[in-house]
Amino acid sequence: MSEVRRGVRLLHPRYWAPAVVMLLVLLALWTVGAERLPYLLPPLSDLWDTLAGDPAYFLRHAGVTLGEALGGLAIGFVAAFVLAVLVSESVLARRAIMPVAVVLNVTPLVAIAPALVVAFGFGPAPKLIVTALICFFPILINTAAGLRSVSREVLQVFRTVHASRWELLRHLRIPTALPFVFAALKIVFPLSIVGAVVAEMSAAGSDDGLGTVILVASSMNRLAVVWAAIVVLAVMGSLLLLIVTVAERRVLHWHESTARPSR
Repeated sequence: MSEVRRGVRLLHPRYWAPAVVMLLVLLALWTVGAERLPYLLPPLSDLWDTLAGDPAYFLRHAGVTLGEALGGLAIGFVAAFVLAVLVSESVLARRAIMPVAVVLNVTPLVAIAPALVVAFGFGPAPKLIVTALICFFPILINTAAGLRSVSREVLQVFRTVHASRWELLRHLRIPTALPFVFAALKIVFPLSIVGAVVAEMSAAGSDDGLGTVILVASSMNRLAVVWAAIVVLAVMGSLLLLIVTVAERRVLHWHESTARPSR
């Protein structure tokens, strides 16, 4: 019954009207910008005709980019989570790993991508590596912070019953870190799309992916195609963020971070 009441509340204009008004304002600004800056923004009619004229073309390339994004994200997540556990459990590991992680975070990965192509060829490997590296640092930092955020009082209770390190990790540290992990996922899920596009643009040699579509269309001055690909990427990133948000509410229904305001 509460879900039904919540759905009825969402139908009230105060929930959806601000977004609709903002969208209309943005469309109006786009129309004005397309008239005054024709070399920057295409008319909305051209953008719509491009998307509706061949949706299979954009869906095919979107599938390639999405696969690279999720594959790189999975690699980065596993590596970052394992290292976060090591960092939270060992001071020595923290002193050894964190400086290297900071260096990787500030390194311009666009400059590394061509070298990855030389090392791994023109397949998906360079794109997966670049995407994984882009997603790696936020997951590592947030997860490590979450694993170390256990209160001393609760930790002392577990130690009084002689809980092992594995039991502490499984029953205390990981559940405590979940809000931090989901906060990182909200960042890196959309960021993985950006990483995949950057990798497609900088690790040349493939004909697939929306990054390649943007690169080729830009060289041919096909402005409507460029913006159509950007719109598809924006929709993909928004949907990924929505999926993570829904999953967070389902998994962390017990946590105060997912509590809905009363008004």
